[in-house]
Amino acid sequence: MVICVGEILADMTGHACNGHMEFACFAGGAPFNVACCLKKLGARCGFCGSVGQDAVGNFLADAARKQQFDYLYLQREKERNTTLAFVEVDGAGERSFSFYRKNTADAYLPQAEISRIVRLADIVHIGSLPLSSTHGREFADELIASTHACGKKVSFDVNYRSDIFSGEEEAVALYRKYIAAADIVKFSEEELPMFAEGASQEERLRNAAGAHKTVLLTLGSRGSMLCTAGNIYRAPAAAVRKIEDTNGAGDAFMAGVLAAADGGVRDPLAALRLGNACGALAVAQKGAYPEWSKEDAAALTKEFDA
Repeated sequence: MVICVGEILADMTGHACNGHMEFACFAGGAPFNVACCLKKLGARCGFCGSVGQDAVGNFLADAARKQQFDYLYLQREKERNTTLAFVEVDGAGERSFSFYRKNTADAYLPQAEISRIVRLADIVHIGSLPLSSTHGREFADELIASTHACGKKVSFDVNYRSDIFSGEEEAVALYRKYIAAADIVKFSEEELPMFAEGASQEERLRNAAGAHKTVLLTLGSRGSMLCTAGNIYRAPAAAVRKIEDTNGAGDAFMAGVLAAADGGVRDPLAALRLGNACGALAVAQKGAYPEWSKEDAAALTKEFDA
């Protein structure tokens, strides 16, 4: 089982309308998106996060229950509101974020649940947003240590956000700590040079992976790469007729790779192809959680072999 832990929030996607802004509210947060996509793929999966006792928290709690995860723990914070992410999407489907999260709920994760998470999960996937708070880091440190003590794997999506820290130097140092601690790490093309040295993407991937990690790199329309045990694998992107919204694409990709790993798939190319198919399905619709199925992902994956 893969259990995703970290931020669950409302993605508020806005557009100008007759002199004012209108926002559509979607369930979001990178680890929650990953868990939802794992469920679509039929993987055994779960989620642990925290929301406020407010209208948006009620909406997210209902969205989480409807997923019918194999494991779910959603803490309800009385003193903190639910985290919001205001999302702007340009004409090419690219997104930009601004967060409403001063003392909000996402980082206040339940340490009492750590033993249960580690007992149930084979892979624990951690989100990065709570790491900007002391409480979130303390939770992550204990969760990672407990996961490794039980001989299980930690997955980490860098998902770099400089604006939630006091400065870039602090942010980079903190991210490096969790990159080093994880067994599976995903970078975007923009993030890789920040955290891995080398004259090429391949060299950076090998340096980041070392002898024991699996490192993933998403390349947008050019597909993705994977490095493990010094070997580099590359898979092209799946075909997309029109990009509607890139929000959640990396999370869908991550879910595909984790589903393959948890399902015993040993071929790195097969894992990348499934991840790329999930990412393509995500960008073809608006919102971080579009409608697609395991069968849709399988059909796109087969196109790689056609």
